[in-house]
Amino acid sequence: MKGKAWKLGDNIDTDVIIPGKYLNISDPKELGKHCMEGIDKEFSQKIAPGDILVAGENFGCGSSREHAPIAIQAAGISCVIAKTFARIFYRNSINISLPIIECPKAVEKIEEKDLLEVDFGRGKISDIRKGEEYDFLPFPSFLEEIIQDGGLINYTRKKLKERVH
Repeated sequence: MKGKAWKLGDNIDTDVIIPGKYLNISDPKELGKHCMEGIDKEFSQKIAPGDILVAGENFGCGSSREHAPIAIQAAGISCVIAKTFARIFYRNSINISLPIIECPKAVEKIEEKDLLEVDFGRGKISDIRKGEEYDFLPFPSFLEEIIQDGGLINYTRKKLKERVH
């Protein structure tokens, strides 16, 4: 996947990703319109499909709301690269098939609006503008399969169907 980098700082919590006043919304597209509204009210209008969030430590901390990764994905963000993720946010992201990557070195070097390309199979992030590459630990095969299947629910349905046949 390829997209423009949008840099964020440390401790970006779920209230910033999708403010609490939108938690009664269940339509992902509507949630996407309010993504990162706690930081920048116009964020969802600035990004393009495929763009990539790049953040510091503890991304997705705070409440365990599933709305946060849904809003990010629905806004068009293709993946999130951070130094570290809050544990529940990490799991919620995988559950909905939002790829997330821990790569502190990339976070340190990548600048706002750099063009990035991510190769999940090789575990490489390429900063096309700078001509630099950063290695990350690829997902274990079962997590990769969950993401490729479109999330945990689709993965589980597939596995149950395989058992029947």
